Amino acid sequence: MDFYQVLEKRRTIRDFSGREVTDEVLEKILSAAFKAPTNDHLRQFEFVVVRGRENIARIISPVAENTETIQQTGLKAAAGVMDKDEHAMFVDALPKQQRMLMQSDCLVLPFFRQKDCPLCRPADQSSLNYFASAWAAVENILLAATNEGLACAFRIPIGNESEHVKRIVGAPDKYEFTCFLAIGYAAENAHICKQKEIRATDRIHKNIW
Repeated sequence: MDFYQVLEKRRTIRDFSGREVTDEVLEKILSAAFKAPTNDHLRQFEFVVVRGRENIARIISPVAENTETIQQTGLKAAAGVMDKDEHAMFVDALPKQQRMLMQSDCLVLPFFRQKDCPLCRPADQSSLNYFASAWAAVENILLAATNEGLACAFRIPIGNESEHVKRIVGAPDKYEFTCFLAIGYAAENAHICKQKEIRATDRIHKNIW
């Protein structure tokens, strides 16, 4: 695929087959992260790869309870105010949060080194430079995985999930956890949410809004 075909094909897919992602392919995909721009040019990313249902279950143990709380309180209330495509995405995503992380059997935990200000207490917008660099790296991973014929789904940690993960894997001080990233081969009947149709020309402003 050429670059624009990869962009067009990339989708969040939460239904995985049991086919194994080899270490060779995974290393190739994760190597793409180090081609992303970073604010300090140091590319201080680290990845913990978790395989095996028992190991993954230990890592994601807070996810089920946290997700259930959101489902019970938020989804029905939001139905009347959400855009229909947005709501359809959440209807698909929320029930699969725990399952998708288990089902891929290849859970990647990206970490980045956060200097200066704590991530959740930035002094100003510039304090989020390391966080922005981490997500540029994740985007490269998503595109590389798509190019290799793989599917991905990520979950941004909420509540106690980030601290739980850092404690379980023994992450060093000053390293922050970015997201749970499931990588695998899509199931034959995998659901693909409809993307919101956007005309780029409607969103591009010249000189002023």
